[in-house]
Amino acid sequence: MKAVVCESPGELRLVERPVPQAGPGEVLLRVRRIGLCGTDMHIFRGTQPYLSYPRVMGHELSGEIVTAPEDSGLHAGDPVYVMPYLSCGGCVACRQGKTNCCTRIQVLGVHRDGGMAEYLALPARFVFRTDGISLDDAAMLEFLAIGAHAVRRGAVGTGQNVLVAGAGPIGIAVALFARLQGGKVTVLDAREDRLAFCRQALGIDRTVTVGDGDSAALAALTNGEYYDAVFDATGNARAMERGLEFVAHGGTYVLVSIVRDRISFDDPEFHKRETTLLGSRNATADDFRTVLAAMKAGQVPTGLMNTHRVTLDGFVDALPRWMDPAAGVIKAIVEV
Repeated sequence: MKAVVCESPGELRLVERPVPQAGPGEVLLRVRRIGLCGTDMHIFRGTQPYLSYPRVMGHELSGEIVTAPEDSGLHAGDPVYVMPYLSCGGCVACRQGKTNCCTRIQVLGVHRDGGMAEYLALPARFVFRTDGISLDDAAMLEFLAIGAHAVRRGAVGTGQNVLVAGAGPIGIAVALFARLQGGKVTVLDAREDRLAFCRQALGIDRTVTVGDGDSAALAALTNGEYYDAVFDATGNARAMERGLEFVAHGGTYVLVSIVRDRISFDDPEFHKRETTLLGSRNATADDFRTVLAAMKAGQVPTGLMNTHRVTLDGFVDALPRWMDPAAGVIKAIVEV
């Protein structure tokens, strides 16, 4: 089979590998769609903190069952999506239902080889029927589930002022699900094209461009009270530190992005607000189901989000081009 391997930062190769063999309790998946994620770009740049090379990337996956265990409820030909966080099921986090932060988690495409290939074998319990949505949409479930999980962590409620810093795909997902929860959403980003997408595709008309006067603009939108919930999806340590400034007294700050760095806050500012500080990592099966229901209800503009696509054969050449902000990528899909 064909597979794309990131041998080292900046080095991608299309290679031939044996088709994997499904072990006990595993399905063999014919991969059909792979969503390109910011994590994949970090892997290509060499800035992903949990990874060793070489690695087959790809964790936003949909496809068709080739073989499945008899007791799995899955059958050959079933269209499916993948929850790529392979949790152990027995650790302190898993016992609490927090499988997204399992102590022994194996994320496809990060801790172990992922789905940037024609076939993939993985445990059947992480594979689910698409329930009527398209393979394209199914390949977008994962990044949207990260946003839905973050919003659930932040306990966004109707009428709350919500700020999303960073309008990449994850920030867009957070903004979308915060709005669906009834939040009054503002998006902050340095890129006007991303802010325009939020206005035109998501109907979020409160957007602020990073730069001189942005703090005053954010204050003006909330009568000087700032935001009940602030979500950082920038992947930038300085922005993560600055985001505390925009949390209202009694508010919540949710760090969705991750950086290979240390971050710090001014303690008197943190303390006087009685700030709730939360990390948000990955997603759970419930978050995937939340996104699936929203898709089926027509609440997710997946057609507008899917801005770029390429075949597996063309991915090696396409990725460096897509990493240029001028390419305007929101969500790229690799078609197998």
